[in-house]
Amino acid sequence: MIVSGSLRFIFAAIPKTGTHAVRQALRQHMGPDDLEQVGLFVQRKFPIEDLARIGHGHISLQQIRPYLRPEEWDGFLKFAFVRNPFDRFISYCAFMTRANGQFERDPQAVMRQVLQNPPLRHILFQPQHVFVSGPDGALLADCLGRVEQMQESYDEIAGRLGIPSTRLDRVNASRRRGYRDYYDQGLVDGVAKLYARDLELFGYEF
Repeated sequence: MIVSGSLRFIFAAIPKTGTHAVRQALRQHMGPDDLEQVGLFVQRKFPIEDLARIGHGHISLQQIRPYLRPEEWDGFLKFAFVRNPFDRFISYCAFMTRANGQFERDPQAVMRQVLQNPPLRHILFQPQHVFVSGPDGALLADCLGRVEQMQESYDEIAGRLGIPSTRLDRVNASRRRGYRDYYDQGLVDGVAKLYARDLELFGYEF
């Protein structure tokens, strides 16, 4: 997450949505008093003990809200990037088995195993809506970019922030086929059930 008082924005970094590339682009414009929490490639923590203790940078808008003044919460642009849950699920499975190459050998076996024993508490596996919604399920973000239109989304957000856009780098990306190639109907149904709220809230489908 990044909280910028100089540019008046809050960026919620949802896991597996290209957040590292967005962070790199935003850092070029951050002021010395702006805050960032991140735990991969760069190690930075918020000067807020409860949040720093989390250890990673995937902090939700609901988690940061109590630490902001009302004028900051109301006046700052709150944004994030979202991704088709079917594609994001593939990214998770590939990432978590990258050391042993299991996904490359038998992707559907890995996908079924994850669906049968979902790591519900793992931060990378969390549904996307929990990072940008309140306890009542209402959306807290003012603006959502889409991984499927990553550059165009970032260009629009940069315009709203009043900063020049920049070409986003590919950071921490993996090489895979199109996500639809990995699914059969049972897997489609399983992921659709698991991430039903994301599909509904963000308007995605298989």
